[in-house]
Amino acid sequence: MNSYGNIDSVVPVDPLAEVWDYLEPAKSPALSAPRGPQAAAVPALTSIGAPPLPDGNMWRTEELLSQGLSKRRMNEHLRYGSLVRVRTGVMVRGTFWRGLSDDDRERARLAAYCHRTLRVTADGLTFSHTSAARLHRLYLWRADQLIHVIIPYHAASGSHAADVRAHSGLLLPGQRIEIDGLPVTALDRTVLDCAQILNYRQGLILLDHGLRLGCNREWLESACAGLVGARGVTAFRKALAFANPLSESPGETLTRDAIAKLGFPDPVLQLRVQTPRGAYRFDFAWPHLRAALEFDGKAKYFDYKPTAEVIFEERQREKLLAEQGWRILRIDWKGLFDERGLKVRLLRLLRG
Repeated sequence: MNSYGNIDSVVPVDPLAEVWDYLEPAKSPALSAPRGPQAAAVPALTSIGAPPLPDGNMWRTEELLSQGLSKRRMNEHLRYGSLVRVRTGVMVRGTFWRGLSDDDRERARLAAYCHRTLRVTADGLTFSHTSAARLHRLYLWRADQLIHVIIPYHAASGSHAADVRAHSGLLLPGQRIEIDGLPVTALDRTVLDCAQILNYRQGLILLDHGLRLGCNREWLESACAGLVGARGVTAFRKALAFANPLSESPGETLTRDAIAKLGFPDPVLQLRVQTPRGAYRFDFAWPHLRAALEFDGKAKYFDYKPTAEVIFEERQREKLLAEQGWRILRIDWKGLFDERGLKVRLLRLLRG
């Protein structure tokens, strides 16, 4: 199995449950164990004689039974955390699960659904909407945790698990691809589907990222024009008109939207400025005013280099930029959602 994304500790009600020979629910603190490579080690089961897990990271219950693991032994693995149940009838290796990021757990949740469902039904389902967006690794902000699939027939009530939304429809040639072995709608179709179920700001974040990844804007505009009167099309049309692939994060997208809503002049995005210590790129800049705005998200400081090193280098560049006459305003998530405070700070910045 490839590494995919996030799961709730509560197993959804599954209408196909009778297909599987299930285990008793595990009463284990394993699901709340620390995540990532620094997580505490899980006690070994060799002392109680439990057979080792087979190769791989994800199994259906029947696969483990066929490998000689009894229900009692599986429950022991679940209690000790060497197995984690991510969905009814599907378990993953505990060390693998704890090493996943939140986004990868979301993708693992989709893989678990596929690992079970496609062995039972041959309905041609394709992951779509926000589920497809997660597989494409598109930015999502406050999106639902449902599993969305497109199926080529009308889904009967109760035919899918409670956390699954089945959308009836046909995909045109080229609109269905595979990502990490999972069937998923192509990028353009994914963005189109998502934009119709997301609100304006959610859709704008997705559209900015989709365009940056190569989504066809003309195709989206044409598709939008054909959705007159459809639910969600007004927010979709508004977001698409304002979307800009130069925004590099959800925070930058929302900052750009806030600047526009507050009535300030449009900034230049990603302006590159040369300094004696190398080039610097402003998130937002008004070059004629020598004014710039930077959005400080957590990822900027924690994803690539040690925090102290990143901050030191950035402060050194800022000193050089100040010597060139630049005035820089920094905002974070809290400042972004303080509309009145942001307006005051931007007025001071642009008035000098």
